[in-house]
Amino acid sequence: MNQKPPARIIILGGGTAGWMAANLLANAWGAFGTKVTLVESPDVGIIGVGEGSTPQLRGFFRSLGLDEAEWMPQCNATYKNGITFKGWSERSGFESYYHPFNTEVDARTLDSFTYNTRARRTGRDVWAHPDRFFLPAVLSAKRLAPIAAGNFPFDVSYGYHFDAHLVGSVLRDHAKSLGVEHLERHIAKVEVSETDEVAALLTKEGERIEGDFFIDCSGFRGSIIQEALGEKFISFADNLFNDSAVVMPTPTDPTGINPHTSATALSSGWAWDIPLTNRTGNGYVYASGYIDKDAAETELRTHLGLRDSDVAARHLSMKVGRVERSWVGNCLAVGLSQGFIEPLEATALHIVQATVEGFISQFEAGERDQFNAKIAARYEGIRDYIVCHYRVNRRTDTQYWRDNAANQNLSDTLKIMMTSWFRGEDLGATIADLDIAKYYSSLSWHCLLAGYGTFPNDTQITPPGDDIVPVDMGQIDDFLARCALNFGDHKALLQTR
Repeated sequence: MNQKPPARIIILGGGTAGWMAANLLANAWGAFGTKVTLVESPDVGIIGVGEGSTPQLRGFFRSLGLDEAEWMPQCNATYKNGITFKGWSERSGFESYYHPFNTEVDARTLDSFTYNTRARRTGRDVWAHPDRFFLPAVLSAKRLAPIAAGNFPFDVSYGYHFDAHLVGSVLRDHAKSLGVEHLERHIAKVEVSETDEVAALLTKEGERIEGDFFIDCSGFRGSIIQEALGEKFISFADNLFNDSAVVMPTPTDPTGINPHTSATALSSGWAWDIPLTNRTGNGYVYASGYIDKDAAETELRTHLGLRDSDVAARHLSMKVGRVERSWVGNCLAVGLSQGFIEPLEATALHIVQATVEGFISQFEAGERDQFNAKIAARYEGIRDYIVCHYRVNRRTDTQYWRDNAANQNLSDTLKIMMTSWFRGEDLGATIADLDIAKYYSSLSWHCLLAGYGTFPNDTQITPPGDDIVPVDMGQIDDFLARCALNFGDHKALLQTR
């Protein structure tokens, strides 16, 4: 360790991001004498836009020693094998597709999938829809949990669905057990020193809370990083149009619990469906420039069959973009104060985790500039993948989808990716050359682009010739079906937790 950890760390803001940061910092530096204090207003609730995660959160809980059997029942949590996208394409046979999380088993079918997608991109009549190639899609179709029998020798990646409020409570209690101090205070002002560093938080109650380092988890407002330190905010509005959401719950499906998130395209955005053990979370992420909040609520109610229901709806505004630098002086921005990319791929908590873990590592090495560059690159890498969902959509029914498909505000990286795909080049090699697999893998990019049916028109497709090696789809179906025999019913497993 080149640099000693700060003696006093003050975290402004609770919620999932604040308490994740508190746990990670106390877990890493508590033994070195670092004292972590989290300050939050008793009047500010959790935004809770997303209730899903990526597989990285599994490692987070393990690092804290929190067993799934311990925390999942407390948070009404379920397992997540991946995401089903519905209605993003009008092309026959590609009206929906599944984006799986990577598993060790999928390494045995990935080459066949990428081979067939390239053959189809060059006009050959081969099977190239992703859903038949990957185990998580098979598990989800059968409502099977991603927890295998003990004799199954392959690891299966998965994420979670959960109640964000309850996860925050679990993480708060665990952080306190690690010695984190919790203060409920109303912050009136952030005191900045003559050297442009944060000196203290001043409360309405008359207290002055001093620290050596400050973590800003104050939400979209960015009370420290943006308001007090004046760090520039970079908007993503030029190619991510969605800026609002309306949310409401529905009862749990009595026939079973899906082990995946659903993202269904609507007129001016998309609706999520996130199954918990006690309810289903629903929301409509939309662009306010194309539909107003009342019409958006009506559309969501219609989608859910709740036009005449008195179930209350909650409206949210989203500030989509990021700060230019996440670590400025003696302040680190985490969570919504740092940035937000709409919840299409549930990346919010993944970025929180990557930010704090990266900060711990690079603070010790004294590498602030490298840290800021890496976090900015991660945001941009995720942004490219999300933008691609909209840019290559195959809908033409509303102006929203037509404008997204015509949008030319694309990064150079995304332009190269799309060019590689449509020219029939080796997309895996392109991903390697661009060094972007650390954000989204070759499997993810291929599933997205193939799942929409972004192939030549059917009139341009010809039977494969001798230069194409046939992929035995029956053999793949059989292999994945046999693998699925090692997994049990999702709802039944959750009831044993």
